[in-house]
Amino acid sequence: MSRQMVRPGGRSARVQAAVHTAVRELTSEVGRDALTVPMVAQRAGVTPSTIYRRWGDLQELLSDVAVERLRPDTAPKDHGALRADLTAWAEQFLDEMSSPTGRTYIRDALLGDQDGGNAGQCSAYAAEQIDVVLTRARARGEETPDVETVVDRVVAPLMYRILFRPDGLDADYARRLVTRALVSTGR
Repeated sequence: MSRQMVRPGGRSARVQAAVHTAVRELTSEVGRDALTVPMVAQRAGVTPSTIYRRWGDLQELLSDVAVERLRPDTAPKDHGALRADLTAWAEQFLDEMSSPTGRTYIRDALLGDQDGGNAGQCSAYAAEQIDVVLTRARARGEETPDVETVVDRVVAPLMYRILFRPDGLDADYARRLVTRALVSTGR
């Protein structure tokens, strides 16, 4: 992850945006394996030393880009009931994370993560999305499990299967996890 704090709207944020854009463009043009720091620097309009100073190496840069790409860009949709909302979210999470692109981002996020900060940030993204779903359900008067219960009973098994045992991984599996999480917590 970034070694420095980014000032929103400052030069640091502009550099980060330019470098992230360069990584995404070059990855689609030349492929991830051909990517180099000097290539990214040239495309972003910065010096290679700027990238090395801020990210350390190419793997840390790819990790930072991956974490940003794994950030959800919208709130979970409201389907009117906890089971429907959580099921739709879990199916979408599974679809995005188990895609070839999603798996690459997960690997990149973790490979350049020496201190565990990226894994924590990705976990926080999922927890924030789950919290939105649970908060809506509570506002409708529904009983809900807590965020950690959903993380443990839905997200954790999905991530394990995505990374280590992808056979049989489908929307039905995600639905079963949600059902078990809600039934086991009395919902």
